[in-house]
Amino acid sequence: MIASWPQLAEFAGQLDFPLDDFQVESCRAVEEGRGVLVAAPTGAGKTVVGEFAVHLALATGRKAFYTTPIKALSNQKYADLVRRHGADKVGLLTGDASINGEAPVVVMTTEVLRNMMYAGSTTLRGLGWVVMDEVHYLADRFRGAVWEEVIIHLPPDVSVVSLSATVSNAEEFGAWLGEVRGDTEVIVSEHRPVPLWQHMMVGQSMYDLFVEQVDDDALDLDDAGASSVTPGMVPVTVNPDLVHAIRGTEGRGAWDSHWVSNRGGRQKGRGKNGSRGRDDWSGRGRRDAGRNGQNGERQNGRGGQNSRGSQGGQGGGGGAFVRGGRPGGGASRFEVIDRLEREGLLPAITFIFSRAGCEAAVGQLLASGMRLISEVEGERNRRVVEERIQGLADEDLSVLGYWDFADGIARGFAAHHAGMLPTFREIVEELFTEGRIKAVFATETLALGINMPARTVVLEKLVKFNGESHVDISPAEYTQLTGRAGRRGIDIEGHAVVLWNRGLDPAAVAGLASTRTYPLRSSFRPTYNMAVNLVRQFGRDTAREILETSFAQFQADRAVVGFVRTVRRNEEALAGYEESMRCHLGDFAEYAAIRDEIRELERDGARRRSASMREDAAGSLEALKIGDIVRIPAGRHSGLAVVVMPNRGGRGEAASPAVVTEDHHLRRLTLHDVPTPLEPLGTMRVPKQFNARNPKARRDLAATLRAQLPHDPPPRRRAAVDVTDPGSDRIDELRREMRAHPCHRCPDREHHARWAERWWRLRRETDGLQRKIDGRTNSVAKTFDRICELLVEMGYLGEGGTTITAEGDRLRQLYTEKDLLAAECLREGLWNRLDAPSLAAVVSTLIHEPRREEGGLTPRWPNDDVREAYDRMITVWSDLEDAEGALALPRTGMPDGGLAWAVHRWASGQRLEDVLRGTDLAAGDFVRRCKQVIDLLGQLTDAADPALAAMARSASDKVLRGVVAADRLD
Repeated sequence: MIASWPQLAEFAGQLDFPLDDFQVESCRAVEEGRGVLVAAPTGAGKTVVGEFAVHLALATGRKAFYTTPIKALSNQKYADLVRRHGADKVGLLTGDASINGEAPVVVMTTEVLRNMMYAGSTTLRGLGWVVMDEVHYLADRFRGAVWEEVIIHLPPDVSVVSLSATVSNAEEFGAWLGEVRGDTEVIVSEHRPVPLWQHMMVGQSMYDLFVEQVDDDALDLDDAGASSVTPGMVPVTVNPDLVHAIRGTEGRGAWDSHWVSNRGGRQKGRGKNGSRGRDDWSGRGRRDAGRNGQNGERQNGRGGQNSRGSQGGQGGGGGAFVRGGRPGGGASRFEVIDRLEREGLLPAITFIFSRAGCEAAVGQLLASGMRLISEVEGERNRRVVEERIQGLADEDLSVLGYWDFADGIARGFAAHHAGMLPTFREIVEELFTEGRIKAVFATETLALGINMPARTVVLEKLVKFNGESHVDISPAEYTQLTGRAGRRGIDIEGHAVVLWNRGLDPAAVAGLASTRTYPLRSSFRPTYNMAVNLVRQFGRDTAREILETSFAQFQADRAVVGFVRTVRRNEEALAGYEESMRCHLGDFAEYAAIRDEIRELERDGARRRSASMREDAAGSLEALKIGDIVRIPAGRHSGLAVVVMPNRGGRGEAASPAVVTEDHHLRRLTLHDVPTPLEPLGTMRVPKQFNARNPKARRDLAATLRAQLPHDPPPRRRAAVDVTDPGSDRIDELRREMRAHPCHRCPDREHHARWAERWWRLRRETDGLQRKIDGRTNSVAKTFDRICELLVEMGYLGEGGTTITAEGDRLRQLYTEKDLLAAECLREGLWNRLDAPSLAAVVSTLIHEPRREEGGLTPRWPNDDVREAYDRMITVWSDLEDAEGALALPRTGMPDGGLAWAVHRWASGQRLEDVLRGTDLAAGDFVRRCKQVIDLLGQLTDAADPALAAMARSASDKVLRGVVAADRLD
């Protein structure tokens, strides 16, 4: 190694652990100047490869950028690299922190690097390596495109080190990297350094999830007599003892714990079908804790022996150790943590897909008097908390939930979710990583890259709310969540525990647990900001070619290869069908073509009649006005409704006005709801400032609707639609031809016809595949063309879309999701008369997204200027949405005023308690939104005219105070 890879030898010599084979192979490729894609499970040590790229940069005098998807992970990686290399050599650039940005090693969020490249920043000079941590994040539908932009646009002499979770199509992704970046080594490891055991908890009883149905002699047993499920080894069966316990619980509401606990089993601690005894499981958990005692973790004096379990697996039966089984099958959060503590399985992360649930769990443990660490350790933790919150005003502590937070930390447990103050989350991350708190209740956001491994991961449920509905978690999500279990260098094994609840099928859990990989799918699509930046840098033709190199197009092209293969097979089958329908009396293909044309003309006639009715229905939707009362004829929301927002539709799209139904639901009417023409039954007044996102406003409007029309008015009669069928004469003519054809008299006519029907069916299917091939080819570039067409129409690109205008130069500096809407607001001067707090309030409408589609905050306008600016923004947005619809482009989201009042009050200097009073905003959400407001205000200082730019700077300064500024790194 010293002779061939001297830098790797030097780097490895600085580590206090040996490198795994995949790490050595990856680092060799990096030192040889190749790019790498490293795909390995969570906790396998992928980041070592990224750290080696940093080592190379410092050793050779070049720069290295270490990119991450989120600020918290950037902060964590920055701290790690500072400890290793010193603060003078490492910088940090995130949305709200800029530290030593010209250092040879800079940690940054991926968006910062993308913006830096588009701006042509001099910081890019001398760049040798870019580490893309969590690169599988490019599948994220909101922000994933940034990863592809960076990979495509980085200078060719920059080596890219891509670190990914285990994905099933790593080779496909690596092949694309090879095409756009050059020589790229794909290194996949499915080995978990710390084995992961899968369990379910029924009541307070713990069961292995899997049983391997093989002979004991064939099992690869560890020194505790245990066999674990590893990636690539699919379990044969679910533990029958687990199934029996669940059936007993569901069937009787309780079960005989003595019978379950003492069921007979075989030696070596294995029960029927090769299952390990649960007493052996308990002993192994405790031994795990004892054997790792050198880590300094407190085990409450219980050591490595298990008073209830077997020594080396001698006393176990095939059942479970049951203590206090409960009729409903569920254990309280206190009981779960208490059980894990008794088994030596802390520290643990319990994933609860609810912020309120995380906070409630802390409250329940506080109420129970639970303490997981000594009082001395608790006081040390409390001092850390007090030091870290020095920048917070005392008056804000109560509204931040500080007292419960500090009490929980002092007792060894805490919550972790996006609604918390960022400073609080960082304290939890720091103390948990150091082993100074033992239980964390977290939402799934913790699983994204944050280095917080635990001995055990607990999943309360396998269903989560995705913003629209409650859905089952995917195998990918299960793998990422449970991947936190098992700390390398600390634990012998990790444990994943799913809490059973009524209706949960253990086979479904087994399916999640045995699926270790998932495909990586591109979420890339061109944006307005991307378009003007690409045209400015490369010109339209070259920009189009660049977009054709995206991973999205690469995957589409690969799919086309499969379609082409299918078309070729179909053509061969068509030739066989032609042979089977051959007729001795004449050309049966000709005869079949006549029959097929008759069928198609008859279908066309029916379609024309249906289309005419549909056209009338579409026209009736387009004619609806605000206040029109209509009756929805069918569907789940059938009944009366009032129009609250008209919609004219666009090219290729029917109108879809928004209505509030009599049961106060907001929905858009489409032709699916209204298959026949719709006529207003009357009109009613809709308040001018009506907010359709506000449930109370909808309920009030629905009540007025029901009061105004309490009884169904008689439906109006419409004249029948007379659609003359122009094909009827042609059908008569074809029928005469068919009867005169020689094959019409063939005794085997219908036998031939069946083969002909198959031929025509396969012909249509093949033609459809060919159209799909044509549609997928250059699909990304075609979207880019439509974006450019719109930007030319609106004056952001010059004639032909080959140059950018002055307005386009503004747009290229706006990276918000609603980039074109923000640019239009600047061009229209909608914000020019606003003072600093009002500007901050209006800007918040471009970044605020309610957490639930049906539960946004009620807009509360701080003054008339803000309300007027917002109303004008809605007009601009409506016109933009119509223009996008006409070109079949994704629609820009509607501005949301739910945060405007709170941001205005905060920017005006009000106390946090006063700002949040009367809202359902969590402090962490408010802080995060404020930082997004600051980020967009910063973009306005670059893009706006001097007067507005100065006001944007002032607004940013006013928002950046108190809790919003508290967690910024110094």
